[in-house]
Amino acid sequence: MRSKHGVVGLGLVLGIAATLWGAPAAARPVCAGAGQDPIAVGSVAGAALEGVTVDPTGRLYTADNISGRIYRIDAPGARAVTVAAVPAGNAATALAWSPDGTLLVGYADTRMLVGDLAHPGSIGRVDLSTGTVTTIASGLSAVTGLAVARDGTMYATNEFGAQVGRVLPDGSVQADWANLPSASGAAIGGDGRYLYVSRVLANPGVTRIPIAAPQAPESLITFAGADVISAPTRVTLDSKDRPIVAASATGQILRIDGDSRTCALAQGITASSALTYGRGDAGFSAGRLFRAGFDGQIYEIPGGFDANARTAIP
Repeated sequence: MRSKHGVVGLGLVLGIAATLWGAPAAARPVCAGAGQDPIAVGSVAGAALEGVTVDPTGRLYTADNISGRIYRIDAPGARAVTVAAVPAGNAATALAWSPDGTLLVGYADTRMLVGDLAHPGSIGRVDLSTGTVTTIASGLSAVTGLAVARDGTMYATNEFGAQVGRVLPDGSVQADWANLPSASGAAIGGDGRYLYVSRVLANPGVTRIPIAAPQAPESLITFAGADVISAPTRVTLDSKDRPIVAASATGQILRIDGDSRTCALAQGITASSALTYGRGDAGFSAGRLFRAGFDGQIYEIPGGFDANARTAIP
Protein backbone atom coordinates (compact mmCIF):
# COMPACT_ATOMS: atom_id res chain seq x y z
CA MET A 1 0.00 0.00 0.00
CA ARG A 2 1.46 3.39 -0.98
CA SER A 3 1.06 6.54 1.08
CA LYS A 4 1.38 10.06 -0.35
CA HIS A 5 5.11 10.01 0.29
CA GLY A 6 6.16 6.44 0.98
CA VAL A 7 4.87 3.08 2.10
CA VAL A 8 2.13 2.15 4.51
CA GLY A 9 3.68 -0.88 6.20
CA LEU A 10 2.17 -3.84 7.99
CA GLY A 11 2.73 -2.28 11.38
CA LEU A 12 0.81 0.81 10.30
CA VAL A 13 -2.07 -1.36 9.09
CA LEU A 14 -2.11 -3.09 12.48
CA GLY A 15 -2.04 0.27 14.19
CA ILE A 16 -4.98 1.61 12.19
CA ALA A 17 -6.98 -1.55 12.85
CA ALA A 18 -6.25 -1.33 16.57
CA THR A 19 -7.29 2.31 16.68
CA LEU A 20 -10.58 1.64 14.91
CA TRP A 21 -11.64 -1.62 16.49
CA GLY A 22 -9.24 -2.53 19.26
CA ALA A 23 -8.37 -6.13 20.09
CA PRO A 24 -8.71 -8.25 23.23
CA ALA A 25 -5.42 -8.64 25.08
CA ALA A 26 -4.31 -11.86 26.71
CA ALA A 27 -4.35 -11.74 30.49
CA ARG A 28 -0.83 -10.97 31.66
CA PRO A 29 0.60 -10.03 35.03
CA VAL A 30 1.67 -6.44 35.47
CA CYS A 31 5.43 -6.12 35.81
CA ALA A 32 6.57 -5.37 39.36
CA GLY A 33 6.34 -1.62 39.99
CA ALA A 34 4.57 -1.01 36.66
CA GLY A 35 0.99 -0.48 35.56
CA GLN A 36 0.88 3.33 35.70
CA ASP A 37 -0.99 5.19 32.97
CA PRO A 38 1.10 6.35 29.99
CA ILE A 39 1.88 10.09 29.96
CA ALA A 40 1.47 12.11 26.74
CA VAL A 41 4.75 13.95 26.03
CA GLY A 42 4.60 14.85 22.36
CA SER A 43 2.73 14.58 19.06
CA VAL A 44 3.05 15.09 15.32
CA ALA A 45 -0.32 15.83 13.73
CA GLY A 46 -1.21 13.55 10.83
CA ALA A 47 1.90 11.41 11.21
CA ALA A 48 2.39 7.67 11.49
CA LEU A 49 5.52 7.51 13.59
CA GLU A 50 7.86 4.52 13.36
CA GLY A 51 11.50 5.18 14.28
CA VAL A 52 12.28 6.92 17.56
CA THR A 53 15.54 7.70 19.38
CA VAL A 54 17.12 10.28 21.72
CA ASP A 55 20.36 12.27 21.43
CA PRO A 56 22.91 12.87 24.24
CA THR A 57 21.20 16.09 25.36
CA GLY A 58 17.78 14.45 25.75
CA ARG A 59 16.19 15.61 22.49
CA LEU A 60 13.89 13.07 20.85
CA TYR A 61 13.86 12.29 17.12
CA THR A 62 11.08 10.40 15.36
CA ALA A 63 10.39 9.35 11.76
CA ASP A 64 7.09 9.60 9.90
CA ASN A 65 6.15 6.77 7.55
CA ILE A 66 3.64 8.93 5.66
CA SER A 67 5.60 12.11 4.89
CA GLY A 68 9.11 10.66 5.08
CA ARG A 69 10.07 13.44 7.49
CA ILE A 70 12.26 13.27 10.57
CA TYR A 71 11.15 15.41 13.50
CA ARG A 72 12.93 16.67 16.62
CA ILE A 73 11.19 17.36 19.92
CA ASP A 74 13.44 19.20 22.36
CA ALA A 75 11.61 18.30 25.58
CA PRO A 76 8.34 16.71 26.72
CA GLY A 77 5.49 18.99 25.64
CA ALA A 78 7.57 20.91 23.09
CA ARG A 79 6.51 21.37 19.48
CA ALA A 80 7.83 18.92 16.88
CA VAL A 81 10.22 20.53 14.37
CA THR A 82 11.07 19.05 10.97
CA VAL A 83 14.84 18.50 10.64
CA ALA A 84 15.13 16.36 7.48
CA ALA A 85 13.27 14.12 5.04
CA VAL A 86 14.21 10.97 3.17
CA PRO A 87 14.24 10.97 -0.65
CA ALA A 88 10.79 11.43 -2.21
CA GLY A 89 8.79 8.25 -2.74
CA ASN A 90 10.21 6.55 0.33
CA ALA A 91 8.88 5.90 3.80
CA ALA A 92 11.10 6.72 6.79
CA THR A 93 10.93 3.58 8.91
CA ALA A 94 13.77 3.45 11.45
CA LEU A 95 16.31 5.62 13.28
CA ALA A 96 19.63 4.78 14.94
CA TRP A 97 23.02 6.31 15.79
CA SER A 98 26.41 5.65 14.24
CA PRO A 99 29.48 5.29 16.50
CA ASP A 100 30.50 8.88 15.67
CA GLY A 101 27.12 10.20 16.88
CA THR A 102 25.55 10.78 13.46
CA LEU A 103 21.83 10.12 13.16
CA LEU A 104 20.97 7.34 10.72
CA VAL A 105 17.63 6.76 9.01
CA GLY A 106 16.30 3.66 7.28
CA TYR A 107 13.93 4.04 4.34
CA ALA A 108 12.38 2.15 1.42
CA ASP A 109 9.73 2.57 -1.25
CA THR A 110 6.62 0.52 -1.90
CA ARG A 111 8.61 -2.39 -3.31
CA MET A 112 9.34 -3.49 0.26
CA LEU A 113 5.84 -4.97 0.19
CA VAL A 114 6.98 -7.74 -2.17
CA GLY A 115 9.32 -9.15 0.45
CA ASP A 116 12.87 -9.99 -0.55
CA LEU A 117 12.45 -9.63 -4.32
CA ALA A 118 13.30 -5.99 -5.02
CA HIS A 119 15.65 -4.80 -2.25
CA PRO A 120 14.61 -1.12 -2.10
CA GLY A 121 15.92 -0.61 1.44
CA SER A 122 18.51 2.10 2.11
CA ILE A 123 20.26 3.71 5.07
CA GLY A 124 21.15 7.38 5.12
CA ARG A 125 23.29 9.70 7.25
CA VAL A 126 21.38 12.75 8.45
CA ASP A 127 23.15 16.09 8.61
CA LEU A 128 21.11 17.79 11.31
CA SER A 129 22.60 21.20 10.51
CA THR A 130 21.46 21.20 6.87
CA GLY A 131 18.71 18.56 6.74
CA THR A 132 20.60 16.63 4.07
CA VAL A 133 20.15 12.84 3.97
CA THR A 134 23.06 11.09 2.26
CA THR A 135 22.62 7.45 1.28
CA ILE A 136 25.41 5.27 2.66
CA ALA A 137 23.97 1.81 1.95
CA SER A 138 21.35 0.42 -0.42
CA GLY A 139 20.21 -2.91 -1.84
CA LEU A 140 18.68 -4.08 1.44
CA SER A 141 15.36 -5.93 1.56
CA ALA A 142 14.03 -3.03 3.68
CA VAL A 143 14.92 -1.21 6.92
CA THR A 144 11.90 -1.58 9.20
CA GLY A 145 14.37 -2.16 12.02
CA LEU A 146 17.89 -0.73 12.27
CA ALA A 147 20.61 -1.56 14.80
CA VAL A 148 24.28 -0.52 14.87
CA ALA A 149 27.19 -2.36 16.48
CA ARG A 150 30.17 -0.71 18.19
CA ASP A 151 32.35 -1.18 15.11
CA GLY A 152 29.76 0.53 12.91
CA THR A 153 28.27 -2.61 11.40
CA MET A 154 24.57 -2.02 10.67
CA TYR A 155 21.74 -4.56 10.67
CA ALA A 156 18.42 -4.06 8.87
CA THR A 157 15.15 -6.01 8.81
CA ASN A 158 12.02 -6.27 6.63
CA GLU A 159 8.69 -7.18 8.20
CA PHE A 160 7.36 -8.24 4.77
CA GLY A 161 10.32 -10.46 3.94
CA ALA A 162 12.72 -12.87 5.60
CA GLN A 163 16.15 -11.39 4.93
CA VAL A 164 18.04 -9.64 7.71
CA GLY A 165 20.72 -7.53 6.06
CA ARG A 166 24.16 -6.50 7.28
CA VAL A 167 26.26 -3.51 6.20
CA LEU A 168 29.93 -3.70 7.15
CA PRO A 169 31.96 -0.64 8.20
CA ASP A 170 33.53 -0.50 4.72
CA GLY A 171 30.06 -0.15 3.19
CA SER A 172 29.77 -3.72 1.89
CA VAL A 173 26.14 -4.86 1.87
CA GLN A 174 25.13 -8.45 2.62
CA ALA A 175 21.37 -8.39 2.08
CA ASP A 176 20.87 -11.99 3.21
CA TRP A 177 23.13 -12.12 6.28
CA ALA A 178 20.40 -13.97 8.21
CA ASN A 179 16.97 -15.36 7.46
CA LEU A 180 14.03 -14.72 9.78
CA PRO A 181 10.52 -14.32 8.33
CA SER A 182 8.77 -11.03 9.13
CA ALA A 183 11.57 -9.60 11.26
CA SER A 184 10.45 -6.11 12.22
CA GLY A 185 12.42 -4.31 14.95
CA ALA A 186 16.10 -4.76 15.81
CA ALA A 187 18.34 -4.09 18.83
CA ILE A 188 21.84 -5.23 19.78
CA GLY A 189 22.49 -6.62 23.26
CA GLY A 190 24.80 -4.88 25.69
CA ASP A 191 27.65 -7.35 25.17
CA GLY A 192 27.34 -7.18 21.38
CA ARG A 193 26.81 -10.93 21.02
CA TYR A 194 23.18 -10.96 19.92
CA LEU A 195 20.85 -9.11 17.58
CA TYR A 196 17.37 -9.09 19.11
CA VAL A 197 14.55 -9.04 16.56
CA SER A 198 10.76 -8.82 16.88
CA ARG A 199 8.67 -10.99 14.54
CA VAL A 200 5.39 -9.35 13.57
CA LEU A 201 3.57 -11.42 10.95
CA ALA A 202 4.97 -14.92 10.45
CA ASN A 203 5.20 -16.83 13.74
CA PRO A 204 5.00 -13.60 15.82
CA GLY A 205 7.33 -13.26 18.79
CA VAL A 206 10.91 -12.30 19.64
CA THR A 207 14.17 -13.93 18.50
CA ARG A 208 17.80 -13.30 19.26
CA ILE A 209 20.32 -13.99 16.51
CA PRO A 210 23.91 -14.79 17.53
CA ILE A 211 26.14 -12.31 15.69
CA ALA A 212 28.77 -15.03 15.29
CA ALA A 213 26.25 -17.64 14.11
CA PRO A 214 23.36 -15.99 12.23
CA GLN A 215 22.27 -19.37 10.89
CA ALA A 216 21.20 -20.39 14.43
CA PRO A 217 18.52 -17.95 15.66
CA GLU A 218 17.07 -18.52 19.13
CA SER A 219 13.37 -17.88 19.72
CA LEU A 220 12.69 -16.25 23.10
CA ILE A 221 8.91 -16.24 22.84
CA THR A 222 6.19 -17.05 20.32
CA PHE A 223 2.70 -15.57 20.48
CA ALA A 224 0.47 -18.44 19.37
CA GLY A 225 -3.23 -19.30 19.23
CA ALA A 226 -5.51 -16.51 20.40
CA ASP A 227 -2.43 -14.58 21.52
CA VAL A 228 -1.22 -14.15 17.94
CA ILE A 229 -2.81 -10.67 18.00
CA SER A 230 0.02 -9.64 20.38
CA ALA A 231 2.40 -9.59 17.41
CA PRO A 232 5.14 -7.05 18.30
CA THR A 233 6.07 -4.26 15.90
CA ARG A 234 9.41 -3.06 17.33
CA VAL A 235 11.79 -4.00 20.13
CA THR A 236 14.15 -2.27 22.56
CA LEU A 237 16.17 -3.62 25.49
CA ASP A 238 16.38 -2.65 29.15
CA SER A 239 19.63 -2.61 31.13
CA LYS A 240 19.38 -6.39 31.66
CA ASP A 241 18.92 -7.04 27.94
CA ARG A 242 15.29 -7.99 28.48
CA PRO A 243 13.34 -7.28 25.28
CA ILE A 244 10.52 -4.74 25.52
CA VAL A 245 8.02 -4.80 22.67
CA ALA A 246 5.00 -2.84 21.51
CA ALA A 247 1.96 -5.03 20.85
CA SER A 248 0.18 -2.53 18.60
CA ALA A 249 -3.19 -4.24 18.28
CA THR A 250 -3.70 -5.17 21.94
CA GLY A 251 -2.48 -1.89 23.38
CA GLN A 252 0.17 -3.47 25.60
CA ILE A 253 3.83 -2.65 26.16
CA LEU A 254 5.35 -6.00 27.15
CA ARG A 255 8.61 -7.10 28.72
CA ILE A 256 9.99 -10.54 27.90
CA ASP A 257 11.49 -12.00 31.07
CA GLY A 258 12.80 -15.27 29.64
CA ASP A 259 11.42 -18.81 29.42
CA SER A 260 8.50 -17.41 27.38
CA ARG A 261 7.37 -15.31 30.37
CA THR A 262 5.93 -11.85 29.79
CA CYS A 263 4.55 -9.05 31.90
CA ALA A 264 2.87 -5.76 31.03
CA LEU A 265 4.60 -2.43 31.58
CA ALA A 266 1.54 -0.56 30.27
CA GLN A 267 -1.85 -1.30 28.75
CA GLY A 268 -4.58 0.54 26.87
CA ILE A 269 -2.28 2.26 24.37
CA THR A 270 -3.05 0.86 20.90
CA ALA A 271 -1.28 1.79 17.66
CA SER A 272 2.16 1.67 19.29
CA SER A 273 5.07 1.26 16.89
CA ALA A 274 8.52 2.01 18.32
CA LEU A 275 10.17 2.25 21.73
CA THR A 276 13.31 3.88 23.09
CA TYR A 277 14.89 4.71 26.40
CA GLY A 278 15.97 8.30 26.96
CA ARG A 279 19.43 9.79 27.29
CA GLY A 280 21.08 12.64 29.15
CA ASP A 281 19.98 14.52 32.25
CA ALA A 282 17.26 16.72 30.74
CA GLY A 283 14.39 16.51 28.28
CA PHE A 284 13.73 12.90 27.34
CA SER A 285 16.22 11.82 29.96
CA ALA A 286 17.99 8.55 30.70
CA GLY A 287 16.10 5.75 32.39
CA ARG A 288 12.70 6.78 31.05
CA LEU A 289 10.92 4.66 28.43
CA PHE A 290 9.16 6.36 25.51
CA ARG A 291 6.72 5.05 22.94
CA ALA A 292 5.99 6.47 19.46
CA GLY A 293 2.88 5.43 17.57
CA PHE A 294 1.12 5.16 14.26
CA ASP A 295 -1.33 7.63 15.83
CA GLY A 296 1.31 10.38 15.76
CA GLN A 297 1.53 10.41 19.56
CA ILE A 298 4.51 9.99 21.88
CA TYR A 299 4.02 8.73 25.42
CA GLU A 300 6.25 8.08 28.38
CA ILE A 301 5.77 4.60 29.87
CA PRO A 302 6.43 5.15 33.60
CA GLY A 303 6.27 1.42 34.32
CA GLY A 304 9.31 0.89 32.12
CA PHE A 305 11.61 3.17 34.13
CA ASP A 306 15.07 1.65 34.46
CA ALA A 307 17.72 3.92 35.94
CA ASN A 308 20.49 2.09 34.07
CA ALA A 309 18.81 1.93 30.65
CA ARG A 310 19.80 4.26 27.82
CA THR A 311 18.98 4.94 24.19
CA ALA A 312 20.38 2.23 21.94
CA ILE A 313 23.81 3.50 20.83
CA PRO A 314 26.93 1.67 19.63
